[in-house]
Amino acid sequence: MPELYLTPTTGMILVFIVVVCGHRFRKAWKEQEEGWQRRAWIFGVPAFLGLLALGFLPLEY
Repeated sequence: MPELYLTPTTGMILVFIVVVCGHRFRKAWKEQEEGWQRRAWIFGVPAFLGLLALGFLPLEY
């Protein structure tokens, strides 16, 4: 799949999304208020997918 790549701008946006979602995941897990498991899934899945994309998609300059 040579057409899949990240530009510097999309990579930067993806890093920002991963950081925000990861922070919210950790906050939901740490506080464990009512409904924390649902919130952990809601924020954990995008953080995981974003990290996979950052790790395996090449960056095109």
